[in-house]
This record gives sequence, structure tokens and C-alpha cells, in this order.
Amino acid sequence: MPLDQDRARQRQLSDRVVIADDDATQRIFASTVISRIGFTPVLARDGLEALEMIERSGASILVCDLDMPGIDGHEVTRRIRAADLGRYIHVVMLTAAGQAEQRRLALEAGVDDFMTKPLDAAMLTARIRAAARLVDHEQALSDKNRALQLAKRRIEHDLNVAAEAQRRLLPGPTRDIGGCRFGTAFQPSAYVSGDMFGYYPLPGDRLGFYAVDVAGHGVHAALLSVAIGHLVTAQYFAGQVGTDPGAPDPAAMVRDLNGRFYRRDGTDYFTMFCGVLDQRDGRLSFCQAGYPSPILARRDGTTAVVGDGGFPVGLLNAADFHNGTIDLGAGETLVLCSDGAIEAEGPDDAPFGEDRLRGLVAGHGHEDVEALPGAIVAALAQWRNGRPLEDDLTVLALARSPSA
Repeated sequence: MPLDQDRARQRQLSDRVVIADDDATQRIFASTVISRIGFTPVLARDGLEALEMIERSGASILVCDLDMPGIDGHEVTRRIRAADLGRYIHVVMLTAAGQAEQRRLALEAGVDDFMTKPLDAAMLTARIRAAARLVDHEQALSDKNRALQLAKRRIEHDLNVAAEAQRRLLPGPTRDIGGCRFGTAFQPSAYVSGDMFGYYPLPGDRLGFYAVDVAGHGVHAALLSVAIGHLVTAQYFAGQVGTDPGAPDPAAMVRDLNGRFYRRDGTDYFTMFCGVLDQRDGRLSFCQAGYPSPILARRDGTTAVVGDGGFPVGLLNAADFHNGTIDLGAGETLVLCSDGAIEAEGPDDAPFGEDRLRGLVAGHGHEDVEALPGAIVAALAQWRNGRPLEDDLTVLALARSPSA
């Protein structure tokens, strides 16, 4: 039922008042008073009939005698509070003078208001009008909550669709390019992520790869990461870093991105690591722009940190970026992790840290590269005692074949 129609129906039903009393005189008196002020009385002779009338009539106000045959007013109230009626029932309990203990028990059962018998017309009128205002207020809050829940479901649906679209921009979890194999993990902290990565074969027996971590979280960061993912295609990558036989220039691509995404207010910036690997000799040319330093896992079980930090992309228009080079030997692995890994807080809010990550890479560097990202994700989950990560996580591992 549309929300506006449901509201109109609820207003009509809120005019109904169930009067439950085994005394016919009291029922008739209360019914007459309630009718005169524009409400529709619904009469019940005992507690069980009162419950039936509440459910059948849709009324949200109950005037109920405490002492009735069958079940008393306390039990009627308890059953109403325990029932899932889809609306709040305002209960006015009728008691005799001097029943202080009974009133205490009634409050514990969930009664909202009291009146002393015999009933006074003016006081009953005031009580019913006050109850109607509270019921209307409760209904307005309920309507707003329903609208918020509907909006929440729509937003969650849209975010799930956006998350799936974002994942489709990413390469598969494993892939072979020439004599190299990639393994990846991608774990947003919420629905969508501010991380993005990619890798491609390039002309001249080379391959290119990159990883990006947008500042901030949520939809804004995700939209920027998707924009980067759409831009940094294999064609764009090759065109920026160069396809000549000479040394590639990944810093040229970072400079171009810095010019495209720079904003004076400093809101749209991101860290990045990109590299070009010559598969013939293992020469890796890279540019680091604020992204956490990758870890190089050597065949002898030792590790080394690659790069010296650099400046984020899009934060400063005059920022300069430079290239670095290393040799990625046969059987060696390069592991990139976004800062969601090293900054993940565990016991006593201590971060996972670079040293712990290096030890983990060293311990798993000899394994198949597709298992390494999963091992990092599992170690972080254990470190967090199963709590979700507070930041997005990307793991991109590149292993050069031992026979390369």
C-alpha cells in the first residue's frame, strides 16, 4: 500500500478507542463521552474481548479496567506489549482509589496512563485527546522510519550495484602474462572502495601494472577510483610510459594524472605505485607517489622494501615525480599492499605494521603467488580478531617465473 494511503487509513483507525470494562454502566458512560469528542468507541466486556477488538478494529487507544473476569488489565497490557501489532497501543488503565501498588505493577506491565473510577467526563476527554496526540506523534515517527528504511534499502541496492560495477573494472584474481603471474585480493571496507589496480601486457615483451589508493572513504573516494580505472587502460598506460626500446617512463604517466586530477581545494588526491617490467631481463622501472612501499621477496627468503615514498597525486600542482629501477630476479615476488594492511589495528590498537607484513611475505614468498594475497587477508583477519577492516585493502602480488 502506498505510504500516503496508509497514512490516511491509520488516521481513520486512530479515531477508534477500545473501551474494556465488565461494568456496562461504565462502558456506556465512557462510550458516550468519547463519541461526543469525535472518536469511535469499540466496546469489550472483558480482557480477552479487548485483545480481540484491538486486533480486529485497528484502534491505537485502549481504555481498560484493571479488574475484569478472565484476564485482568495487567495481563491485557502485557500481551499487547508482547504482540507484533505493527503499531503502538496507548493504554489508559482504570483503577479504584488507593490502588498504588496495582498502579506500580501496571506501569511495569506497560501501561501509559491512569484514571480513577468513577470516571469524570472532563478528565476522560482530556486523557483521550492527549492519547490521540501521542498516537499521532508515534504514527508520524513510524512513517518517517518506514521512509528512511525504504531509502536505506534503495541506497544499499544502488551501492551493491556500484560495487559490482567497480569489481568488473578489476582484472581477475590470478593471471599469467608471459613469464609472470599475478595474484590479487580486493576487500572494500564498506560497499565500494577507494582502491583500484590493474595490469596489462605491453609492447616489447613488457608488462605494466599499477595500484591506487584514493584519500578518504565512501562513495566519493570510490567514484574517483572508478574514474581512474576507466582512464588507465592498457592503451593509456602504454601511451604514457612509452613504447620505444629505451627505458620506460612511468613517472610521465603519474605527472599526467597529477595534472588531470589536481584541485585547488585538495580534495581529489590519491597515492599510487606503477611499474613497467621488462620480461626479458627482469628490469623493473617504477614510480612511487605516496603509496606504501612494495615488498620484494627474494628466492633466499629475505625481503627488501622498494621505493622511498614520493608525493601523492593531485595534491600539489607543482609536485614532481621520478622513476626508480630494481631488478626482479627469476623466482622473486613483488608485493603491493594498500595502507589498509599496515595500518590495521589489532590488540591494544597496535597497527599491523610494515615489519609484520614483511615477515608474512617472507614466510609465504616461496608459495604460489595466488595464495599469498589470501594469506595476507587471513593474517589481517586474525590480527583484527575477526573485526572488519576500517580501511579498504588491496593486495597485488607479481611473481616472476623461476625459469624466466
